Amino acid sequence: MTKLTPRLPRRRGRISPDLTSSREELARLKAEDEAEYQRYRAIFERLRPDLITDHYGWYIAIELNSGDYVIDQDKEAAHKKAREKFPNPVFFI
Repeated sequence: MTKLTPRLPRRRGRISPDLTSSREELARLKAEDEAEYQRYRAIFERLRPDLITDHYGWYIAIELNSGDYVIDQDKEAAHKKAREKFPNPVFFI
């Protein structure tokens, strides 16, 4: 006869409750993310007609503050080029 292992009790709740954000804070962060996405999207929509004919299916990395961008066929290569060109800012691929 095989020996059964005892079941461990399930852990419930957060590991660190003091790090839990309030609903208002989460809503504010979500609104900021959406506003930033809309700014990226506006830049992309402005660039799209020029790029779609020659670079369809390529990856584009856009830096938000300047509107500057890099493109490449490979996602990792586009990311690497963007890191070289924009070392500090956050960019969107």
